[in-house]
Amino acid sequence: MTSTLSRAIANYPNRFDPGVLSELPEHLRETIQRREKVLGPGYTLIYKEPVEFVSGHGAHLIDRDGNDYLDAYNNVPCVGHAHPHVAEAVARQMTRVNTNTRYVQEALVDYAERLLATFPEELSKLSIACSGSEANDLAVRVARFHTGGEGIIVTRWAYHGITREVASFSPHLGAGSPLGPNVRLIDPPDPRLAAPGTTLVEHMRQQVRAAIDDLERHGYRLAALITDCAYTSDGIFTDPVDYMPGVVEEVHAAGGVYIADEVQSGFARLGESMWGFTRHDVLPDIVTMGKPMGNGMPISGVVFRPEVSEEFGRNVRYFNTFGGSSIPLAAGAAVLDVLERENVQQRVLESGNALRAGLREITEDSPFVAEIRGAGLYVGVEIVKDRDTLEPDRLLTEDVINDMRDRRILINGTGKSANTLKIRPPLAFDSADVTRFLETFAEVAKNRL
Repeated sequence: MTSTLSRAIANYPNRFDPGVLSELPEHLRETIQRREKVLGPGYTLIYKEPVEFVSGHGAHLIDRDGNDYLDAYNNVPCVGHAHPHVAEAVARQMTRVNTNTRYVQEALVDYAERLLATFPEELSKLSIACSGSEANDLAVRVARFHTGGEGIIVTRWAYHGITREVASFSPHLGAGSPLGPNVRLIDPPDPRLAAPGTTLVEHMRQQVRAAIDDLERHGYRLAALITDCAYTSDGIFTDPVDYMPGVVEEVHAAGGVYIADEVQSGFARLGESMWGFTRHDVLPDIVTMGKPMGNGMPISGVVFRPEVSEEFGRNVRYFNTFGGSSIPLAAGAAVLDVLERENVQQRVLESGNALRAGLREITEDSPFVAEIRGAGLYVGVEIVKDRDTLEPDRLLTEDVINDMRDRRILINGTGKSANTLKIRPPLAFDSADVTRFLETFAEVAKNRL
């Protein structure tokens, strides 16, 4: 049992080692010990020395001693920690009423209209849930109902959620969380994986076709391909973007649907557009979203082409007690307000461009940095033992992460080998934050990279 557990958690990036608990400051040590006594299985702290925060604002978190940490990791507080407009909207609604979708709520209709206006007109139906896991669970239920198929295709190290259904197609959860027999894996869109003489477009299309053929050989008709539009857990692969139309053609030809998982890449995260899929010039059949939707309040959503969801709606009752209730809706509407009023997408584009340019300049001569990848405020720095072999260096990656934490900047790791720095700040990350980040990273890189 112990060896199975070790294998299951082995890929968890930057995991705190309880063996060094005695070395931590007294209050932190005592709190962690109390936590271990009462919390259920699977909880994990990060960093060699975990951090406790008591407040936050914008892209900054404040610890118990008043120290300011620059948050370059947390995407859930999309428009910034404790954004006053979101906080006020939630507090105001809590003093009024919190009802569900069985009652008429003009605020629900208003929100659905505003959110759907950010999508292509073909995507015109919205269902609301509480988490990205619930959203992806519902999306796959609808896909199966619509197609009559069971087969699911995902990328090799994808993460789509934690329900039993969604965990069955989330290989990132590791060996302790087995995949379903109806699940097939394909490469992420990494041009380096294509065979010599083969383009990424051809490689990705061949991967999907082979997965469909293997599913059919084992008696599974295709239900859906689901991809995270930033390929976060695979190592962050946002470019190039020309392969997706061919992939979706293969999916549709097999009778399946394409689900774009925007939990990580949506709400202007990638800078060039509100939604990641539009960068790829494709129209998904279903789009899921979560995390940033309510700036920390539990609200998620699924957007459908009506012809995909219509029969499901006629035959299956879908009611979510908290999905679409008044208080999360208030948070969701306030997030849309901030995105519009603060011109967040433009800020993301500018800050992201400056951040990646600075990282490339700092690491251009490093033999340990294979690539700087990303779009907007989603950036990956792939760390290797040698640029020629591209052998992953997880230990060096974790050293960089913890050196940054010691200098009060928060990042983490991602990818199959957990050797890609994941830089994913709140979208409040501005030019001053970029400067602070790059100056600190340059110090760390001088010692490590």
